Amino acid sequence: MNDYTTEDVRLLAKEHKVKFIRLQFTDIFGVLKNVAITVEQLDKALNNELMFDGSAIEGFVRIEESDMYLYPDPNTFVIFPWEARDGTVARLICDIYNPDGTPFEGDPRYVLRRAVRDAAARGYTMYVGPEAEFFLFHVDEEGRPTTHTHDRAGYFDLAPVDLGEQARRDMILTLEQLGFEIEASHHEVAPGQHEIDFKYDDALDVADKIVTFKSVVRTVAQRHGLHATFMPKPLFNVAGSGMHLNQSLVSNGINAFYNPETDNQLSSDCLYYVGGLIRHARPMTAILNPTVNSYKRLVAGYEAPAYIAWSNRNRSPLVRIPAKRGMSTRIELRSPDPSCNPYLALAVCLQAGLDGIKNQIVPPPPCDRNIYAMSEAELAALNIGLLPENLREALLDLQNSALMRQALGGHVFNRYLEAKRIEWERYRAQVHAWELEEYLTKF
Repeated sequence: MNDYTTEDVRLLAKEHKVKFIRLQFTDIFGVLKNVAITVEQLDKALNNELMFDGSAIEGFVRIEESDMYLYPDPNTFVIFPWEARDGTVARLICDIYNPDGTPFEGDPRYVLRRAVRDAAARGYTMYVGPEAEFFLFHVDEEGRPTTHTHDRAGYFDLAPVDLGEQARRDMILTLEQLGFEIEASHHEVAPGQHEIDFKYDDALDVADKIVTFKSVVRTVAQRHGLHATFMPKPLFNVAGSGMHLNQSLVSNGINAFYNPETDNQLSSDCLYYVGGLIRHARPMTAILNPTVNSYKRLVAGYEAPAYIAWSNRNRSPLVRIPAKRGMSTRIELRSPDPSCNPYLALAVCLQAGLDGIKNQIVPPPPCDRNIYAMSEAELAALNIGLLPENLREALLDLQNSALMRQALGGHVFNRYLEAKRIEWERYRAQVHAWELEEYLTKF
């Protein structure tokens, strides 16, 4: 993460002949928004003097209270590496403030800041390493996305089978120019599916990086004549796209999840954190898997978790503990998908884990068997529950969770529920292609 002052931003903008600055933020669903200004307005922006209409943003405020202020975070200043016809373009991610100078509680970045502050009050810093997957599809003659994949490759295939390799390489080069440290990239299991992993960092920086990552991937794909989508399940009968979240807590420079004195070298904090994630798994799902389509991915047989369990090694449960220890000790939450708002997703994960530590929630025994191959009787005997099977179920669990209300804050909690209920009703009322295929001639 950068450590810039406002004066650093001014000097960098002058040095690199920046002409336009995008002041970016997200709505409550994680959709990236921006207000573009010229460099002549940079001083006003850095002095927190620029307003925008908050009533135009999903989940923000009503029209009678629409004036909101953009407070740019100097540490997020980057210069976009692609050429612009009319001058260099830079970016600042902003926090949203009310006219009275108080943080807007409906700002997803503020929700995560509050969770990070709660962790700091207990002596912890959260670190996260995301693994975001996406598909690359062809576009039609008019540039509209299709669901036709550009290859028939599978896990770890390379060119010429992996026809997206060059686009992925350009994505990596662009991300590195923006300050990302890329650890790995590869073709995923489904045709046209890819993954690029970047180095872990503190929670707020990683959330910023996820929204930047998605924007860069889509922009570079477009320049290759492709459409990149982070939709969780765009194709039937192949694996969907997940965004596993590798999480750890550090206290006084030491990984709080590591204890070399125990049999599995996991600390009680680690186990309690897992206990918190397991306890709150169902209500968290509405945030981690926020769309109707998300639940088409969370089914057995496609490497996505459908059951609430954890393991030291196998990949079928919700939570996995990777083998590395020492400062690399971490837990991997496997259910999130890349359509989630990363600020809200990391906030609810952190608050669930902290709740586990605070209340010493002991997780159930680890399940080291392949859960997908277990019968209902075996699952019941081990008290292994299911994640919600659709968005409606997930919203009901979210609605009844006091911890999720506290983690999100009343504004986001209520607006999110309201918007997602509308989304579910719109979906429920639609007649889908499968229904026509199944029933139109039968009845």
